[in-house]
Amino acid sequence: MAIPVIDLAELHGDKRSKTMTSLHEACEKWGFFQVDNHGVDKKLMEKVKEMVNGYYDENLKEKFYESEMTKSLNKNEKISDMDWESTFFIWHRPNSNINQIPNITKQLCETMEEYIAQLIKLAETLSELICENLGLDHNHIKQTFCGTKGPSIGTKVAIYPQCPNPDLVRGLREHTDAGGIILLLQDDQVPGLEFLKDGQWFRIPPSKNNTIFVNTGDQIEVISNGKYKSVLHRVMAEKQGNRLSIATFYNPGSDAVISPAPELLYPGNYQFGDYLKLYSTTKFLEKGPRFESMKTTMVNGHH
Repeated sequence: MAIPVIDLAELHGDKRSKTMTSLHEACEKWGFFQVDNHGVDKKLMEKVKEMVNGYYDENLKEKFYESEMTKSLNKNEKISDMDWESTFFIWHRPNSNINQIPNITKQLCETMEEYIAQLIKLAETLSELICENLGLDHNHIKQTFCGTKGPSIGTKVAIYPQCPNPDLVRGLREHTDAGGIILLLQDDQVPGLEFLKDGQWFRIPPSKNNTIFVNTGDQIEVISNGKYKSVLHRVMAEKQGNRLSIATFYNPGSDAVISPAPELLYPGNYQFGDYLKLYSTTKFLEKGPRFESMKTTMVNGHH
């Protein structure tokens, strides 16, 4: 089983509907997929990875290997309440905190800003395609996420350092993501990421050629009324090499009000007698239009 790859170049031209179908299946059956021809500058992506690795080596590595967790691990103690990761978080929108990160260079700030601007475009494109597949107005997710200050966009930068004893600790414990659309720039050498699919843990290989790995969070599950699920995932600690993970979150603003899109909800609050009346004349037809017509009845409030 190969992870679905969505080639955005194929949205232009005669492969469009096939690509949209692949995206729909990826969202519905997997909850994660890879994106190619995504329009993000690959040289820029290399630069981001290189600079983040440099930042880790200079500012975080020593501290990590001197931590209490590392000491416990060296004594062969199992660690179940912490993650084997060295991480920092950057907020980009509505307000950026990148300048407050200790020892961050001007060059890393500028490179990151440039990368994020391109990534936001990609996130918005994906949000529009997801809306189209769900039969919603293509701006539905964008508008929902806006709140009064615009969407929340942040990046979790994580290094999963080489681990002497990977059986005793997780790189990152299993969880689903709280937010909307997550765009991951990940290591091209070291594995470790796993997603749960059909009850089995599925290993995500390192990303070759700077494809971007995407997964959907809890808010997409809510807006899609459960059609697109957010999926459990985890990171395994690895003996060979550090794994780099730069995960950018396209999330709702904190005051954004989230609910299932009305178009995707079943009708509610009707009297069963009214439903039966409609059913008696439409029994041998599709049930979809019946539900739609019950919704209109509810909206107009006549029983």
